[in-house]
Amino acid sequence: MSQERRKRQQKKQQEGQPNTLLPKIAIVVVVVAILSGLVWFLRHKQNSRLDAFARCLGDKGAKMYGAYWCPHCTDQKEMFGSSFQYAPYIECGIKGSRNLDPVCTQANVKHFPTWEFSDGTRVEGAHPLEFLGQTTGCALP
Repeated sequence: MSQERRKRQQKKQQEGQPNTLLPKIAIVVVVVAILSGLVWFLRHKQNSRLDAFARCLGDKGAKMYGAYWCPHCTDQKEMFGSSFQYAPYIECGIKGSRNLDPVCTQANVKHFPTWEFSDGTRVEGAHPLEFLGQTTGCALP
């Protein structure tokens, strides 16, 4: 058998053999996509459950005074996750200035965050969501 003929036979054999790497890669991609979707769904479900809680705080007359530069305010916001957009938040910091918003000055807010409730009581600092729920009567999911 000539060398040319052997090369052609080897080439035919190689072409006839399925590529076993492609199915493995496809399986890995599918598994990663499923797991990513599951993680997103679980996080979204948890965050959306806090939407009603954050809205309830505002409905019950609670207010959170905070400042963009305040690390404790950031901690408090992170407790709500994406649901913080529904929380009754009043920004006291004026960007580009060391002054406070007049609304916060008139409310006599001195420390951040400051939570004010409908009965006029105030607490300073970041507080667990459970505390906010107990104080306002808003149910946590």
